[in-house]
Amino acid sequence: MKTVFMFSGQGAQYAGMGKDLYDHYPVAKEIFDRADAVLGYSIKEICFQEEAKLGETEFAQPAILTMSIAAMKVLEEQGVRADMTAGLSLGEYSAYVASGAMDFEEAVALVQKRGKFMAEAVPTGEGAMYAVIGLDTALVEEACSEAAAETGELVVPANYNAPGQVVIAGKAAAAARAAELAKEKGAKMAVRLKVSGPFHTELLQPAADKLGPELQKMHISPMKIPVYTNVNAQIVSSETEIIPILTRQICCPVRWETIVRNMADAGADTFIELGPGKTLNGFVKRTIKGVTNVNVEDRSSLQKTMEKLNSI
Repeated sequence: MKTVFMFSGQGAQYAGMGKDLYDHYPVAKEIFDRADAVLGYSIKEICFQEEAKLGETEFAQPAILTMSIAAMKVLEEQGVRADMTAGLSLGEYSAYVASGAMDFEEAVALVQKRGKFMAEAVPTGEGAMYAVIGLDTALVEEACSEAAAETGELVVPANYNAPGQVVIAGKAAAAARAAELAKEKGAKMAVRLKVSGPFHTELLQPAADKLGPELQKMHISPMKIPVYTNVNAQIVSSETEIIPILTRQICCPVRWETIVRNMADAGADTFIELGPGKTLNGFVKRTIKGVTNVNVEDRSSLQKTMEKLNSI
């Protein structure tokens, strides 16, 4: 059995996330308390009750990373270890913490800045993202190309999440037109996402330019377990690649479907999502069959996960 730790990305957050773990597991409480000390404000209060702030990228990103690592620590306390790891977009930072490449305190401070830079890169209302459901990837790409030609503005696939689930992003008018075209081509749905900008497109280059110098300040250690990166869906071959990869990652599409397939090809048969929600579980379910696919976000999901793992 080879186990994957998968880490949630932005959009999965909800008010109350992590509170059950904080209240009942000292290792989780320690992670939240360490994050508070670094950030200079109470991330646990934001996670537990401040829904409005969880909608702001600057706060959502450190909140999700903190909750995800807290869940990982609780699971590890049960004796579960990962053989490989990956995270969706923001979740890739949690994966580097899990691998030992990044220090938790440095990572949580960094993603706060990352979130701020991303929110500043494109003024609110100028960009948009849509999840296109139930349409072949080639037709989604075609819809983007046609919309870009019609409007003269950028719109491209930003997240290749799973078969029949691609997120597109770009300038607001172009993204809206691409969503319309996708539905005309047979998409079941094209739903606008509640995000502050067109993430994982070249429109985020100003954020990448600001993030680069901050990444250079990070202390990067050798990885103890393999990490698959969003940029090309391959294993990061050396810790020296991490900073260049994360600088590019903001503007590159997320190759999550290919990551899942590559991990399965490498022998992964147990996929555990750590962090808020079950979004990544859903993507795995759509992508591959015959694997164990579970999550940990509270005591109930932890218990179900351990029962499932012990039955294998």
